[in-house]
Amino acid sequence: MNAPHSSRPLRTLGAALASAALLSSGCSADASAPPAASMSKKAVPAALRPYYEQSLSWRPCGGADFECATLKAPLDYARPGSGRDLSLAVSRKKATGPGRSLGSLLVNPGGPGGSAVGYLQSFAAVGYPTRVRARYDMVAMDPRGVADSEPVTCLSNKQMDAFTQTDQTPDGRGETDRLVAAYKKFAHGCEARSGRILRHVSTVEAARDMDVLRAALGDRKLHYVGASYGTFLGATYADLYPHRVGRLVLDGALDPTLSSRRINRDQTAGFETAFTAFAEDCVRRTGCPLGTGSVAAARDRLSAFFTRLDSHPVPTGESRALGEPLATMGVISAMYDETAWPQLRTALRSAMRGHGAGLLSLADLYYERDTDGSYANLMYANPAVNCLDLPPAFRTPAEVKKSIPAFQKASPVFGGALAWAALNCAYWPVRPTGTPHALHAKGAAPIVVVGTTRDPATPYPWARALATQLSSATLLTYDGDGHTAYGRGSSCIDNAINTYLLTGRPPAPTPAAADQPRPRPRRTQPRTEHPSKLCRLGDAAAANLAPRHAALAQSARATHS
Repeated sequence: MNAPHSSRPLRTLGAALASAALLSSGCSADASAPPAASMSKKAVPAALRPYYEQSLSWRPCGGADFECATLKAPLDYARPGSGRDLSLAVSRKKATGPGRSLGSLLVNPGGPGGSAVGYLQSFAAVGYPTRVRARYDMVAMDPRGVADSEPVTCLSNKQMDAFTQTDQTPDGRGETDRLVAAYKKFAHGCEARSGRILRHVSTVEAARDMDVLRAALGDRKLHYVGASYGTFLGATYADLYPHRVGRLVLDGALDPTLSSRRINRDQTAGFETAFTAFAEDCVRRTGCPLGTGSVAAARDRLSAFFTRLDSHPVPTGESRALGEPLATMGVISAMYDETAWPQLRTALRSAMRGHGAGLLSLADLYYERDTDGSYANLMYANPAVNCLDLPPAFRTPAEVKKSIPAFQKASPVFGGALAWAALNCAYWPVRPTGTPHALHAKGAAPIVVVGTTRDPATPYPWARALATQLSSATLLTYDGDGHTAYGRGSSCIDNAINTYLLTGRPPAPTPAAADQPRPRPRRTQPRTEHPSKLCRLGDAAAANLAPRHAALAQSARATHS
């Protein structure tokens, strides 16, 4: 759940995170929305009625028929109306027609910390299937603490540069102390800069905000598509408000019963699976920077390269040299989608020859560092949510050292770094409010859960576990690489979800895949199958994705959902 350097969530890397240039959001408006029609007054506590009965004022923003508004929510749901409210950024694109409107479809790309408004404006409102956009108002709200919804901030840009270069594989007491000091400085920075909101960015609170938004939009039920961490947010909503569940798609699911340590270890194994697929492809190519022998030899060569960088960073053409921490993140960044593999091969080849700019660029993509040196809010919102939702994976360096063999077994290449990365929440200034627990959503309408067999950020067994917990869930299995399937070119998955969103009828469940799927040979032709079988997307289909899809995959490399 916590990613390296407490940046991306090793619990949501990936759903499609919005492109780097997010369009404007969080605007207020002059025109008033229709009055909220939804629940009876008896269903809402009196203290919350002003929030549920608020009218959203919309104004044009972001171009392409987008509108923006601001939703008011209580900072603390235990003390609503105390004058300490939050302003949450909301955006929508109205249904295009033809056909009867089905209400609002709320979308969330994951993270935690991914901007839902940015995702809507850069992808969902133009990239989701036409039939769905014709019938639904496409809506997004940045969760509390994220992007334009009173964002959590922690460090200056220069401090964040130093943080991302901290040695993540300490060799002795001195390096361990420096890593711990970096985590403490990060945590103290969050408290100093964002103390007002830091105790109130949990997933439960964000789910409650979604219900306030549902009412303010005038919808009786919540229709929702969430990816990666967005599946945990959606499932939490369903567990809190099962009778208000409309049509929910949870794509690239998280298992809420897992501890933070287990989440990190499972994701470590997921990255190893993704790397194995990359290495199998690479070693068959002339000029592969990892050699043309076996996958094991490629793995050893990459590990040796990381070890060399630990003591001898290579220049990048700017003030930051490429050491082991940034190089590791650069490789991990490319593990989310095979469309980044050519870029990774080129970057590795150059770095091994002493030119680290390519891998640095991939690491910056992962950390959402702009060319002007500024960092997006995701790097701060992610640990703020993760460290509040679950107790820390480790509480001391000694606990990390004891667990390193298990992490290295999960991934000989990434295990050590990802084990130490999971120490970040040990020094968080706010005590966690959540614990691992099952979500049942008893009495909810049918819910669709999607799992992808070779997803490094949300491993397939998590989707199967969530589908088993939710009393009304159907599991769809997408047989492929990458993080999420819906809207990315898989006609099998798209057709099944489209039918569900348009009719409310869930598709037939797909057969369960193995817990530890082996990478499959790359196909030269796309293959789609009936939803009763595994959905597959072949190389040709992936190569022919619309440019906006390819750009999205490139920019969303790291939403470790």
